[in-house]
Amino acid sequence: MKNIFPIISSSSLFAGIGCEDFGAIMGCLGGTVNGYDKEETVYFEGDAVSEIGLLVSGKLHLLKTDIWGNNSILTEITPPEMFAEAVVCSGLGRLPVSVVAKERSEVLFIDYKKVVTTCQSSCGFHSKLIRNMIGVLARKNIMMSNKMEHITKRTIRDKLLSYLGDAARQAGSRSIDIPYNRQELADYLCVERSALSAEMSKLKSEGIIDYRKNHFELQSNFSYRKI
Repeated sequence: MKNIFPIISSSSLFAGIGCEDFGAIMGCLGGTVNGYDKEETVYFEGDAVSEIGLLVSGKLHLLKTDIWGNNSILTEITPPEMFAEAVVCSGLGRLPVSVVAKERSEVLFIDYKKVVTTCQSSCGFHSKLIRNMIGVLARKNIMMSNKMEHITKRTIRDKLLSYLGDAARQAGSRSIDIPYNRQELADYLCVERSALSAEMSKLKSEGIIDYRKNHFELQSNFSYRKI
């Protein structure tokens, strides 16, 4: 499993843990790697989970499906991000969302209890893992708060401009690439694709944004929020 160290070492969970400890930490945590094809479901909504998933390669979407079968994208997972940690940490045990591979993906699964419980060997890296896990949970909470800020806006225009403005601030640039295609962006913002496309066309004709596929340019009169 050493070949995945360059990827997972950049994960927030393993921050501050060196290559020399990797063999020991995997032996202690007992991690396993599973592969998934494009559009294959890693977890279905309601599945029981006891392990943290850490994406080694590929791309995953966390999806919420309503009773009519409409999907909303809660977030996109890219390497080396994690998923399911909040559920196993809370003790709820069952996922409130589905996890779907959007391209060929590999996931490292780790028993959560082995992360937050110091082992009999008293491994020196365990205290780092526990601190890192707390930081991960805190950042995920902030990310979900940001999404709630976008989708609770009253109009499609405000939802879109809120999202693009936030993405630009994070990138430090008015020229940004977003991780979603049109349908995925509509699902993320919880709006109809046709209505979203119509609003994007209006904003482009007004000289507020320009775009091609998933690349956006926020023009000088983009003033929803100061970037």
